[in-house]
Amino acid sequence: MGPSDLTRLIEWSARRAEERVPLEAAITAYLIGAEVWWQTLAEVAEPGELAGAGGTLLACLHAALPAVVLAHQNAQEDLHSEDRRVRRALLDALLAGRPYEELAGVARVAVAGAYEVVAFRFESDPPSRLVQSSLDAFTGIPVLMDHVARIAVLPGRPDVPGLVARLAKDVGQPVRAAAGHASAPGAIASAAQEAGRVLDLVLRLRRPPGCYRLDDVLLEHQLARPGVGLVRLAAKLDPLEEHPYLLETVRVCVEQGLNRRRTALELCVHRNTLDYRLQRVTALTGLNLAVPAQARLIQAALVARDLTGRGEDRGVLGGQGSSGAADGG
Repeated sequence: MGPSDLTRLIEWSARRAEERVPLEAAITAYLIGAEVWWQTLAEVAEPGELAGAGGTLLACLHAALPAVVLAHQNAQEDLHSEDRRVRRALLDALLAGRPYEELAGVARVAVAGAYEVVAFRFESDPPSRLVQSSLDAFTGIPVLMDHVARIAVLPGRPDVPGLVARLAKDVGQPVRAAAGHASAPGAIASAAQEAGRVLDLVLRLRRPPGCYRLDDVLLEHQLARPGVGLVRLAAKLDPLEEHPYLLETVRVCVEQGLNRRRTALELCVHRNTLDYRLQRVTALTGLNLAVPAQARLIQAALVARDLTGRGEDRGVLGGQGSSGAADGG
């Protein structure tokens, strides 16, 4: 096999790769060709000629197969790189609300129907390939994902909480995620914006890992609008800043649905101690958790504190300050 023959073979191999013929199929085709050539030769050649022909065939295969593999792999890498570029351009267009139809055709991706747009936040950055593999395995299809912005576009109505749980297991760390629903491809951009806002709230409010939607933080979303009202609302609980155990008592009481028995158990204090603390809260703030309208105001003030950065009191142990000296009892 001469250099010109090898050049043509490399060109043909690259063309097969561009036609998306698998490498295994291409190699099998060359081997089948060699086998047919040998069988034909064996029928017409003299016995003394077979040894030389066999050596020539092996030499050709020895030169051809590595060249075929290399040419095919190089062409495939170019294709994959171009595929990734086009898929990224398609995703960018969908997330930005720009025309996407031509890119979808080039990427050979059917863009139609409903979508879930999911934004992710990890405690530490896992390998992008691991994240992509987890999403692809869960959905059974190659998922469009921006690995810089950490946002994915999933067709249909997949089990997003299940996907987030699976992803957390695969990457070995907690995952917080927010999902927005798009009823059509043209709504993907607004769904992505909604998912981003929800995830931002989840992080600011220090919610536990898991999957969230707008309905899960609807009150907080409305309260998060910046302005004088939010600051004044957060300031409602400022009189408790010098009494962190009282702030923690209020927070736990709200989290327990204003149920005093569960609140006392959570704080590991006697019911009388809890009642005394709540009386102190009322005396300092003028707000009474036993009055529904004021309880709602207190709940909103807690959210406002978290949104404005005043919520650093969170994390104080309920038992702290439960002694008679601290509570005045």
